[in-house]
Amino acid sequence: METTTPAAAAADLTRRVRGPVLLPGQRGYDQERAGFNLAVEQRPALVVGATGAADVRAAVGFAADHALPVAVQATGHGAGRPIDGGLLVTTRRMADVHVDATARTARVGAGVRWSQVVERAAPFGLAPLNGSSPLVGAVGYTLGGGLPVLSRTFGWAADHVRGIDLVTADGRSRSVGPDRDADLFWALRGGRNGFGVVTSMEIGLVPVAELYGGGLHFPGEQASRVLHAWREWTGEVPETMNSSVALLRLPDTDGVPAPLRGRRTVHVRVAHTGPADEGAALLRPLRDLGPRLLDTVGTIPYTAIGAVHQDPTLPQSYDERSLMLRAFDGPAVDTLVEAAGPGPGTGIVMAEVRHLGGALGREPRHPGALDHRDAAFSLSLLTPPAGTAEAGPSPAEELLARMEPWGTGRRFLNFLGGPGGSGLAHEAFTPEALARLAAVKAAHDPGGLFPAAHLLPAGSGSGS
Repeated sequence: METTTPAAAAADLTRRVRGPVLLPGQRGYDQERAGFNLAVEQRPALVVGATGAADVRAAVGFAADHALPVAVQATGHGAGRPIDGGLLVTTRRMADVHVDATARTARVGAGVRWSQVVERAAPFGLAPLNGSSPLVGAVGYTLGGGLPVLSRTFGWAADHVRGIDLVTADGRSRSVGPDRDADLFWALRGGRNGFGVVTSMEIGLVPVAELYGGGLHFPGEQASRVLHAWREWTGEVPETMNSSVALLRLPDTDGVPAPLRGRRTVHVRVAHTGPADEGAALLRPLRDLGPRLLDTVGTIPYTAIGAVHQDPTLPQSYDERSLMLRAFDGPAVDTLVEAAGPGPGTGIVMAEVRHLGGALGREPRHPGALDHRDAAFSLSLLTPPAGTAEAGPSPAEELLARMEPWGTGRRFLNFLGGPGGSGLAHEAFTPEALARLAAVKAAHDPGGLFPAAHLLPAGSGSGS
């Protein structure tokens, strides 16, 4: 096998695919490899902009022939360790969405963003189980488990997958499901990457056309009061109420609403799927806490779901860390506020706690590799990219260490990104789940064509 990628070999691949094939230094190479998380800079030996499954098969076959590791990128929101010297398949051109309103399903291509599914499903009064940002790629998010905005009401996004099409290391296209290659179907739903290149996915939709949602923004000085009140409130609300609370340090830029610009704030995010008057009554105890900088909660169409979390829409540079929590009691609130609250800068840009439970805790008909049904809350942190190892522990890891007494001992794969977070991916699984994932990996990718951080020893330097 060849171990290099000469221009002649790349030219041969160009004749076999419809999309662009780009080498370093060629026009369009930098744009093709760029992703949303600017902290992860991919420097592959070759980039293939796939337009469909045939292009993916050709790219995977080429990579196998030339001993090149393969990585995949749709939007790059959850990008982890960069793949340097390998082959990067970009899937943004694979953006077909087909909605079957009768079956309440959608078939989505590998490069589809959630905003596209939301728009296509809305005319039928249906919605996908997307996350906080509609700009995130639907496939990568779902394969990582997928924690929807409406999570307590409908459960994990991975539980609503009906079937997956992918190209495996042998260059074959496969369609997997509960009764077809069930081991792969299990591993992909929660195990995310390392098993092949997903080309499309069939997902279930839910009957939601509008909701009572938005955000309550409080001054950072009220962090302790708001978090304690929110914690107590979550113990009383029904499954129709989905919420989280975030401690934010917002920049002084034009993209931030004027009342929030350049200051520390507390953002309570809510999405209620029941009647608006019921949602308003449920929210009253939090509204009664005191003056708010902004109150955007009201009846909105599902097409405005991005307004609940108000995630950034422009590329950012960040590390993301997480910890699943078995409890979030009063001392846990005090610990979090002390470490990431309204005091002097700690390096924590965002600390968000999401209320779990409800449908998230129920076993699905067809289990997957995702295993966080015992968690009552999740904690995720955003920081600037980690510096050198000599700089010592990151502020995020120091905070998470203090929160360990309330943790389940596991992290959430979707909330691990950037140069630092992706190296912790193996901590998203139990030892039993990791062993089963490794067995599936050995059966379907024995040569390790598709590197994956959680299927490698901790500290390994291979890309994913």
